[in-house]
Amino acid sequence: PVIPCVVSQWSVWSGCTEPCKTTYRVRRRHVIQEPRNGGEACPPLEERAGCVEYWTRQGTECKQSLIPALITTGGFGKARKKRAAADGNERAGYCVEFQLVAIMPGCLHSHHSYTHWMQYLREGHTVCVECQHPALDSRSLHCYGDGSGSKKNQLLHWQAVGNPRCKGTWKRIRQLDTCSCPSVHSFLFI
Repeated sequence: PVIPCVVSQWSVWSGCTEPCKTTYRVRRRHVIQEPRNGGEACPPLEERAGCVEYWTRQGTECKQSLIPALITTGGFGKARKKRAAADGNERAGYCVEFQLVAIMPGCLHSHHSYTHWMQYLREGHTVCVECQHPALDSRSLHCYGDGSGSKKNQLLHWQAVGNPRCKGTWKRIRQLDTCSCPSVHSFLFI
């Protein structure tokens, strides 16, 4: 008889492969039954996802300016706020305005529906990035990559979640305690 491949459930996600830089985490599954007699082949046994760990293995905070800010579309915040309110964990957040200095061409060459928001990233534009729970770290009370502690006009790095080729640099303009970001140029720290 034709016997398809059977695989286990996914393992839990590993930690980030390296602290203090944008890397990846891994989850794996294994083959329980090899396919036989022309049965369906096995699916991939490993998945990777983008990841940033902001604390060293020794428990000290990473140097802020070395860590790129991970951002996603501001529209993701509505769902995030609903989940946080349900948990009762929502803390007050803040927004930071940045001027985009350089953008890699990878931001324009992604055609997945979940990356359409990247087309609004343009050099010279001012963008507004919101820091809200759960990205708001409870120990430091800020979002990683927000540029706090950076020098005036210091170039800071950012990377878009969902497309590792979409990254660039920006300069921090100011922090806003109440967020009133325009929807097109509104993003979230992850």
